[in-house]
Amino acid sequence: MEENRMHAVTQSAAAGGPFATVRPAWIDRLQAWLPRLVLAPTLACAILFIYGFIAWTAVLSFTHSRLLPSYEFAGFDQYQLLFGNDRWWLALQNLAVFGICFIVICLLVGLFLAILLDQRIRTEGLIRSIYLYPMALSFIVTGTAWKWILNPEFGVEKLAHDFGFMNFKFDWLIDPKMAIYTVVVAGVWQSSGFVMALFLAGLRGIDSSIIKAAQVDGASMFTIYRRIIIPSLRPVFFSCFMILAHIAIKSFDLVMALTGGGPGFASDLPATFMYAFTFNRSQIGLGAASAMMMMMIVVAVIVPFMYSEVRRSRDV
Repeated sequence: MEENRMHAVTQSAAAGGPFATVRPAWIDRLQAWLPRLVLAPTLACAILFIYGFIAWTAVLSFTHSRLLPSYEFAGFDQYQLLFGNDRWWLALQNLAVFGICFIVICLLVGLFLAILLDQRIRTEGLIRSIYLYPMALSFIVTGTAWKWILNPEFGVEKLAHDFGFMNFKFDWLIDPKMAIYTVVVAGVWQSSGFVMALFLAGLRGIDSSIIKAAQVDGASMFTIYRRIIIPSLRPVFFSCFMILAHIAIKSFDLVMALTGGGPGFASDLPATFMYAFTFNRSQIGLGAASAMMMMMIVVAVIVPFMYSEVRRSRDV
């Protein structure tokens, strides 16, 4: 009897009957606000240290700030100086060369390596680790290592001469026309393994029954990859493009460690230009203007792709 009475009380409490306990209203309000309270410090830091400093940089770009910030409005003077600077145009040209080569080669190499690893080879784990290892290194380490490798005095050229190929020449590091391509080589070496991992995850997510059905219909593997597999990797291509474009536009440490922006200004990028004029030449206003233009480049490149992807997902 006692057990039946306790069971009835429990059911009544669960159903909100007379034995149910009423929680104070402040507990419900606290539970509703708890997620917001937990996220509030992170949100405040993001607003202050990201968007706050972006706004501050934008303000400085409209001033004549030099060694110290000055808040006297100067209109678009700094932007006129920026676009009248030949070094800035060279940096933009180098960014176009580096960005296009870096993104395209990383996508091709990463996709090729992912397709090879997708063949279920025996040593896949070891090979995947080898491909991914460069991504664990910082761009400073990568730039320094490739600076040694490409140095004509004791790098690849010296090694070829030691083997008897005295006419071999590989002096891209000191050639103003080829210096930017050394940055491409180092960047591709470090980032292609990461792209490979993304493509490999995308390949493993494709329904194998579709591929088997195409094989039954007599389609070759080349046709299957061209018509079925690669088009199915569109979201992966989009993600890789966004990541690689972001890396290319903000590249600074790799260039500084590998070429230092040289020889001369031959391998200058917008990030190195901004650093040189802000901290080395004490022209904060001009450096802020170049930083804002870098942000505009990011927006101009990424936003159209994001819009097209969102629009396509809605249409589907």
